[in-house]
Amino acid sequence: MEMLNIFFCIILIGCSVLARAQDQSGFISLDCGISSASTYNDAITGIKYISDATFIDSGLSKSISPQFQTNTISQQFYSVRSFPEGVRNCYTLKPSQGKNNKYLIRASFMYGNYDDQNKPPEFDLHLGVNSWDSVKIDNESSIVIKEIMHLSPSDTISVCLINKGTGIPFISTLELRHFRTSTYPTPFEAVVLYRRVDVGTLTNQFIRYKDDAYDRIWKPQNFPNSKVINTTLAIDARDNNGYNPGSAVMGTALTPINASKPLGFYWEPTDSTARYFVFMHFAEVEELKPNEIREFNVTQNGEFLYGPVEPEYLYTNTLSTTVPVSGDYIEFWLERTNRSTLPPILNGLEIFMVKDFSESRSDAKEVDAIMDIKSTYGVKRNWQGDPCAPKAYSWDGLNCSFIQGSDPPRIISLNLSSNGLTGEIAASISNLAMLQHLDLSNNSLTGKVPEFLSQMPFLTVLNLKGNKLSGSLPVKLLERSNNGSLSLSVEENPDLCLSAACQKKEKQKKNFVAPLAASAGIIFVILAAVAVFLIHKRRKREVVTKVNVEDENQVGKNLMESKNRQFTYAEVKLLSRVHHGNLTNLVGYCYEDGHMGLIYEYMANGNLKQLLSGRNTYTVSWEERLRIATDAAQGLEYLHYGCNPPIVHRDVKSENILLNDKLQAKIADFGLSRIFSVEGGGHVSTAVAGTPGYLDPEYQINNWLNEKSDVYSFGVVLLEIVTRRPVVTKSFDEAIHISHWVSSLLANGEIKRIVDPSLGEDFEINSAWKIVELALACTSRNSSERPTMSEVVVELKECLKKEVARKRGGHGTRSRAPREGMSSINIETDSFPRPR
Repeated sequence: MEMLNIFFCIILIGCSVLARAQDQSGFISLDCGISSASTYNDAITGIKYISDATFIDSGLSKSISPQFQTNTISQQFYSVRSFPEGVRNCYTLKPSQGKNNKYLIRASFMYGNYDDQNKPPEFDLHLGVNSWDSVKIDNESSIVIKEIMHLSPSDTISVCLINKGTGIPFISTLELRHFRTSTYPTPFEAVVLYRRVDVGTLTNQFIRYKDDAYDRIWKPQNFPNSKVINTTLAIDARDNNGYNPGSAVMGTALTPINASKPLGFYWEPTDSTARYFVFMHFAEVEELKPNEIREFNVTQNGEFLYGPVEPEYLYTNTLSTTVPVSGDYIEFWLERTNRSTLPPILNGLEIFMVKDFSESRSDAKEVDAIMDIKSTYGVKRNWQGDPCAPKAYSWDGLNCSFIQGSDPPRIISLNLSSNGLTGEIAASISNLAMLQHLDLSNNSLTGKVPEFLSQMPFLTVLNLKGNKLSGSLPVKLLERSNNGSLSLSVEENPDLCLSAACQKKEKQKKNFVAPLAASAGIIFVILAAVAVFLIHKRRKREVVTKVNVEDENQVGKNLMESKNRQFTYAEVKLLSRVHHGNLTNLVGYCYEDGHMGLIYEYMANGNLKQLLSGRNTYTVSWEERLRIATDAAQGLEYLHYGCNPPIVHRDVKSENILLNDKLQAKIADFGLSRIFSVEGGGHVSTAVAGTPGYLDPEYQINNWLNEKSDVYSFGVVLLEIVTRRPVVTKSFDEAIHISHWVSSLLANGEIKRIVDPSLGEDFEINSAWKIVELALACTSRNSSERPTMSEVVVELKECLKKEVARKRGGHGTRSRAPREGMSSINIETDSFPRPR
């Protein structure tokens, strides 16, 4: 009976693994160009492919030349969809898992001389509004595969082909695979596949679905001076590893032939500023004897990364770099520990390259609204992808605008004149909150003119003439037309009533609305006046002077008007109980002649803003900047985690970071600080206070304050330290925030343009990359995506440590000649051998 139970359990486990391998619920598999009703299961993988016809509004179906339709390629490459018209043509994918989920998106291309031109094209590929990659086809028979791992911020995903004048874009297959969000963790929205390797192969065959439940394509590769070890037993039968590479990949591994040698790999990027995340998969495939130990450390370019690593028998362990690596030469070593009796192993390897998705998407609500309008009226035009961005590809009939340089682009004009529209005026137009111009003229629209049109605050031009509208115009719409705030055109609507009788009747129906609206307006004016008065009362005037006291110490005296004493008392109370080397030391306070004064230790070098202002000829070195940043971060970390209860500063800015004669940084000005209760649900609700440019956007919107609000402000300060630029600059009457200026340059890899030019070349570029990325992570609009101050301190200390070593000559040099046992990862081509 016990044997039967064991057998039954084995059957259950086997069925579970089989069911998981056959589950395609997270798959979208499009064979591009086949007829709209066609579906089939691939003969090799069993994947169900469907037509792409319902996922895109444009393109032509074509077949590759018969000479290339051989049994050596998959059926998906027999047909293509080409796009001879339009600059941008976009697929719209709607995975059932929705937004905030992670997806592998793969686009495949085989030219196959489908157009009889014998001229393989070159074109660009976009994911949403951001550039994904360029597609260059070498010859008629080559297969190019582009793959990206994407954490989608929206329910829909746009994959766009861009015609750049070097041939007509086309596509063979488009595939989406849903992944657990915990896998492939990076702080970036997207990373593109650089290489995925099945390390150690006995068959030299590509591996994909069903052997890989997620349908990743694994390229086989053996390293020189290494041997393959393997097992026929199942790996990860418990399904405990979220990556789940599968037994076909994990059942084989490479290990050095010489057991005393390390195992390694390297590559030499053509772009030294490119950043990579590396994921290594390990599983013990040999059942070790009691006296055997397999244990090793992982290093990257000579620096310890992980260890000791002890692979578990028949179970996958995945290790990855937590921050991106870069350089013109990147190497990883797996080296056995002193107590290990066996050499290191490696089963699978994945390398991803960071893509900076810095282009702003259109407002999500407006995208939903315009897509509903498109669906309601059956608009064809070029309405694909994002409505506004990139600007070069905005939709016909739409004009968009940016607000203050930091918000997403907004739709301000919609022209659907003479478009054959029928039915009523779509209610979703009301969700275009910033709309200024609306032209629906010369169509066949019916029904009443909706009330919401009179409630759109920015609408200045409304053209409804030449339709079949009926009923009477809303009273408020006529009032706006009469007072000149709205240009209204409603001619050639025979059944639309504009007479005084209609308006009188309408007013009688709604006579109770006007007094209520007027009362609301009066209340709003009164409240606004009170708010302005209170804000004015809270303004304070500060002056810092140097004074002498009896003990001959130099101190600073902070003078405020007595009407602001509630702030200074709060500051005294806070400062009296917090003590840290990176917080200002309070010497005392006094109240005299109507002024409250706080006396601090004298800070000889003023504040950070003054130091960076360029008013003096002194250039702050990269090491000094890192020390100042680290000091300030440690001060904030103490407020957040060293105080009980925690304290949120609420006004972190470069002016409130004071510097002593040794350039040691100390956080000052606690006048706006708030106690933060951890038990209070993660935030406190409070009126917005602080300095524009440094204010957390979430805090501004919902008045929710927590420690991540300080993190945002510190990120802005960090960008000031790196760039020595103002927080907000003006360009063509548009306010540009420093974080957006930096993001736009970083997206193009222009790190040297970001760093303060006064430093010249006297800084380490990888350190600069890391600091800028850290600052941008701190200034994420979503507070949940920001690091904690403790995490910030760790990163800054590591960068400072490396900079000190560099300045002291401790970085040394290394040979780029691979040591024995090293294997090169070939990353020079996008063309893959044909995976089956």
